[in-house]
Formats: sequence, structure tokens, C-alpha cells
Amino acid sequence: MIRKIIKIDEEKCNGCGICASACHEGAIDIVNGKAKLVRENFCDGFGDCLPGCPTGAITFEDREAPAYDEAAVKAAQQNAVLTEDSDDMSVKDIMKIDDETKRKSEMMAHLAAGGQHPAGGCPGSRMMQFKREEKPTEPEITKSESGPVSRLNQWPCQIKLLPTQAPFFEGAKLLIAADCTAYAYANMHEEFMKGKITIIGCPKLDDVDYTEKLTAIIRDNDIKSVTIVRMEVPCCGGLQRATENALRASGKFIPWQVVTISCDGHILG
Repeated sequence: MIRKIIKIDEEKCNGCGICASACHEGAIDIVNGKAKLVRENFCDGFGDCLPGCPTGAITFEDREAPAYDEAAVKAAQQNAVLTEDSDDMSVKDIMKIDDETKRKSEMMAHLAAGGQHPAGGCPGSRMMQFKREEKPTEPEITKSESGPVSRLNQWPCQIKLLPTQAPFFEGAKLLIAADCTAYAYANMHEEFMKGKITIIGCPKLDDVDYTEKLTAIIRDNDIKSVTIVRMEVPCCGGLQRATENALRASGKFIPWQVVTISCDGHILG
């Protein structure tokens, strides 16, 4: 039969796995680092997988394809639940929990145990938390002997790749920085990133409103403070507005500040 079904452009696909997690029917798998529609009869044609694709690799097309088989989908879902270890819930099971507090608790336990996040299995979006050893300071060691130290405390750091819940967000001082600030301001790591969880983005290049994701991060985690570091250019205003809107939408009262960097690398305010 001719029907609407998704089409995945392998050239554009970066293998992030977001679509596979978004497809509740299980029609998509990650094969050799690329998303593939492996079960055409599991695709209902509604396109839950489309909005989350960061590269625009997924579109609709009308073509010859097997009819959507709802019974087969339900049977596969039931089988997955039955084979899942009861002490380690699957990501899909966790996301189905209605109670937000319980869902958050189960997800945090799942992630802490090394489980996969709904964002998928792309190496570039795999969560990591770094334990930074403090180097001796003067007079114990001279500046010439001490090289630069990275103050990035987690991975990933791109807003588009970050999960909304992660162990490193709990009790975190959050730094929300425009991409360019790390290149414009020479002492970014020591003055702004040290002791914080750093997340970065560019509203102009990403062409997306970060408000919804930032709201979820602030609302669903124990964030202690928020620092926004932006460039003086007008397009950076999108990052600041999204953060301010997220702070309001979160319903929390959290200390926050904005720091603006000039194009020649100085703090303006």
C-alpha cells in the first residue's frame, strides 16, 4: 500500500539516537552509527521522531510500505517489558511513569548505574563527569611550572546534546555561555567555568529557542545558581532571553547574573 512513512537521510544523520528514543513504537535502530528505519510496519507515520532530530535528517515521504501493525508493536513492547530486569528499568519504562518525582528518581538511578539516557548512544552525547584535581597554587608552584587546567566538569556541554536530567546537575552552579565567549575571553576556565557545570550554545547557529530545554534543566534539578556569559553582539541576546524565560518558567527563585564579553575580549558588565 502507498502511505506516509518517515525517510532518514544517512548523509545528514549524526547517529545521536534521539529519534530512536523518541519512536515509542521501536521502528528505528542505530546501525553502524546511523539511524535506520528497520521495522517499516512499526512506523505509524505520526513523526514523533522528527522534532528531536538536530540535523534535519528525517522527513516524510509517500511510498509503498507495509501497513502499520499496532498489534505487532504492542507485542514487541510487552516482550521488552517482560525481559527487562525488574531491578533495572528500561529508559522507555521510566519515561512512562506519570509521577514526576518517581520518574526523576528512577532516571537518576538508571543514569548513575551507567544506563543509557533517552538522548541515545552517540559517543558525542554520552554523559561523563570529570573529577578535577586542584593544582598547587603559588607560592607552592610558580606560574611557569603550572600549565593551563581545564575546568570543564562534564560532557556533553552543548545545550542541544545535553539531557535535561543528569547526576552532574544536582547541586550545580550552572554556567550558560555563548559559544564564542571561550575564544574571546582568555581566562574563561578559571574565572567562569571553575566549580560550575558549563553548558554552551549559539542561538543564531543552532536556530532554536533554548527556553524549553533550559526550563526543564532548571526545574527538574537542584540548581544553586545561574551565570550567563554572553558576547556583546545582538544575536547573543537570544541566549540571555531564553535563560531568563526559563528561570521564570521554572517557578524557582535562583540567584543569577549576566556577564557580557566584548568582541576584543574584555568584560563589559
